[in-house]
Amino acid sequence: MLAGELSGAGRPVVLLHGLTATRRYVVMGSQALQRSGHRVLAYDARGHGRSAAAHDGDYGYPRLAADIGAVLDAAGIERAVLVGASMGAHSAVRFALEQPERVAGLVLITPAFDPRRASSAQELSGWDALAHGLRTGGVEGFVGAYPLGEVALELRATIEMALRQRLSAHEHPEAVADALEAVPRSRPFASVAELAAIDVPALVVASRDAADPSHPLAIGEAWAQWIPRAGLIVEEASTPPRSPIAWQGGQLSRLIAQVSADARM
Repeated sequence: MLAGELSGAGRPVVLLHGLTATRRYVVMGSQALQRSGHRVLAYDARGHGRSAAAHDGDYGYPRLAADIGAVLDAAGIERAVLVGASMGAHSAVRFALEQPERVAGLVLITPAFDPRRASSAQELSGWDALAHGLRTGGVEGFVGAYPLGEVALELRATIEMALRQRLSAHEHPEAVADALEAVPRSRPFASVAELAAIDVPALVVASRDAADPSHPLAIGEAWAQWIPRAGLIVEEASTPPRSPIAWQGGQLSRLIAQVSADARM
């Protein structure tokens, strides 16, 4: 069973969080969308937050996309703007390719999947190390396995605090560890060419590598080129690096509202 909440009234928006996060970590608790006339559906992905673990261990993108359809059906929503961060962005695109008639617009925050290349053994071992850290040491084990040294020094304390908050919010940490091993081994779509079929207003929100090296700016830029009607937004380069737009719920909400205004419901 998936745990979620429906709030506000107006144009429907669905929030899809990233791997190891919960439904709070898309617009960071902001209520700006509800205030601007949106009906917001947010839920915890399988195995995350308060949602049940997948008894069959299936955390692949086909199942995550099917969950989007099931949640829309349960809420009585026929068509919505999908807003996804990382894993949520990949799931949203998979769903848009499978059921385009149900997607009015897309906001894709810090995508990390590049269909032109397979995940390397080093990348997968990094995800496996996080899973192992979570299983054996809980939140502190996960934080200890996280590559904080790759992040700009000025942002490390903020990221470390956010990691502890996110990982403490899960009722089934073993399921999150399972997802950490499974999701990076799943491919949300097979090729760049597939994305040409997406014909809705879209926005890619990318982050600079100094703040978020696990979601390379180059991939966000590529997604904005591959999806025909997509725009791109990224924070200005600065020294020291500034907090990414992807971490700012109020600003993200305004961008989502702009995409929603252009969407045909």
